[in-house]
Amino acid sequence: MSWLKDNDPVPGDARSCDVIEHLIIPRARDLGGFEVRRALPSAQRQMVGPFIFFDQMGPATFLDGEGIDVRPHPHIGLSTVTYLFEGQIFHRDSLGTARAIEPGAVNLMTAGRGIVHSERTPAQARVNGQRMFGIQSWMALPKAHEEAAPQFSHFSADELPRLAGEGKRVRIIIGDLYGECSPVDFPHDCFYAEAVLAPGSVLPLDATHEERAVYIASGRVDVAGQSFDSGQLLVFRPGDRISILAESNARLMLFGGEPMDGPRHIWWNFVSTSKERIEQAKAEWRTGKFDIVPGDAAEFIPLPQDRPPQHRVK
Repeated sequence: MSWLKDNDPVPGDARSCDVIEHLIIPRARDLGGFEVRRALPSAQRQMVGPFIFFDQMGPATFLDGEGIDVRPHPHIGLSTVTYLFEGQIFHRDSLGTARAIEPGAVNLMTAGRGIVHSERTPAQARVNGQRMFGIQSWMALPKAHEEAAPQFSHFSADELPRLAGEGKRVRIIIGDLYGECSPVDFPHDCFYAEAVLAPGSVLPLDATHEERAVYIASGRVDVAGQSFDSGQLLVFRPGDRISILAESNARLMLFGGEPMDGPRHIWWNFVSTSKERIEQAKAEWRTGKFDIVPGDAAEFIPLPQDRPPQHRVK
C-alpha cells in the first residue's frame, strides 16, 4: 500500500493540529463473564456519522461448553454491523437467515421497519472453548429508510478490500477509504475500517468526511503529541488531516461519515426519529406482532419494563 503523506502533521508535534473534539472512555458492562464496553452513545456524543451504538465485545475466553446466548430480540430503524477479531457467532433472524460469522468478515443486518434476531456461540465452538473479541456497531438509518424492508447481508473476509504496507494493514468494511471501496452498501455517506499497526508506523486520516472517529481496540497510539490507550474513542474535529503514530502493536477501528438528518430517539433496541414509532414498536413486541426467528423461537428477551424483578439470594 502506498500512503500519501503530503501535508500530514508531524507525529509528536502538538502545535500541528488540535484535532480531538471528544475523548470518550466507554462504560463497561459485565454480561456474566463477558464484558461489553459501550463507547456510543455517550454523554459527550450521540452519533458519529450514522454510528449510534459502538460496542466492544470481549476479549473473553470461554471454557468448554460455554459461550454467548443472546436470545431473540427486536430492532427497528437501524442496521447492525458485526465484525470479529477472534471467535465465532451464529446469527439467526426473522428473515430465515442462519449464518456464522468469523474474523475479518462482516454481517450487516438492516432492521428497517422491524426484524428479530439472535446471536449465539455455535455448538462446534463450544466443544473446546474459544476466545471472543470483536465490535458490534449500530448505524442509524436515514429518515427516508427507517421503514424500509428488513435485509441481511454477509461478506467474507476475502470480499472486503485489504491494503498492506509500511507496517500497516487496513480492511475497508463499509464505504470508501484510501482509494478503495467496500462492496457493503449503506444508504448514507460513511466509512468504516479496521487498521492493524506495527510499532512506529504512521496512519494518515484525511478530512474527507465531516465526522470522524478512531476507536483503539488494542495497543497504544500517539495523536498530535498525546498518548492514548486501548478502550478509548477519539472523536476528531472536522477539517484537519491527522496522523496516528503506533507506540505499540495496535488495532484501530476507523469510522464516521456525514452528519445525520437530525437526532435520534433510542429506547432499548429501537432507534427512530419518532417517539411515537418507538412506542408502537414496544406494543408490537409485547403483543407478539414481530415475526419469529425460525430455528430459535423457543426463547425471547422481554421488554425491559416487562421483566420480572430480580431478588438477591442472601
